[in-house]
Amino acid sequence: MPAKRALDLIVAAVMLAVTSPIVLVAMLAIRATSTGPAIFSQARVGREGALFACRKLRTMHRDTPSLPTHEAPASSVTAIGKVLRATKIDELPQLWNVLKGEMSLVGPRPCLPTQTELIEWRRELGVLAVLPGITGLAQIKGIDMSDPKLCAETDAAYTKAASVALDIQILLGTFYRA
Repeated sequence: MPAKRALDLIVAAVMLAVTSPIVLVAMLAIRATSTGPAIFSQARVGREGALFACRKLRTMHRDTPSLPTHEAPASSVTAIGKVLRATKIDELPQLWNVLKGEMSLVGPRPCLPTQTELIEWRRELGVLAVLPGITGLAQIKGIDMSDPKLCAETDAAYTKAASVALDIQILLGTFYRA
């Protein structure tokens, strides 16, 4: 088994076990303060452009349109959602996506199928050849999907330099930025 996949499986399994009480409390808080399911599933673009169901704790009101985060109105985020986003707890259900092999711990963040400019840049730069990640180089550099070309170029830099050591560095950078 390649080292990156082994790291993904071990860390995801341990983190799911360790964080399950936190996720349960977050789910209860979501359900107590807003209508709709606590776990949100959304089609995202994965490896080679294949769509998959990306899981997250719901941080927005149920009727919010499916938009990239940077385009959604700030008022669509719930009070609990603000806390979950600030602490990155909302991303924990994606550990299931990692175990299923749809995502990696580290890689380009999966985008919506409607983000065609970003998808085309990623296709052109070879980024779609890798699994998307829960976190990535663009995230620790503070680059979001509102600048598709810069985001894709940063993702491409990651794919060219990818290693277990770099993944560990990015994971640590993600936790220390939170």
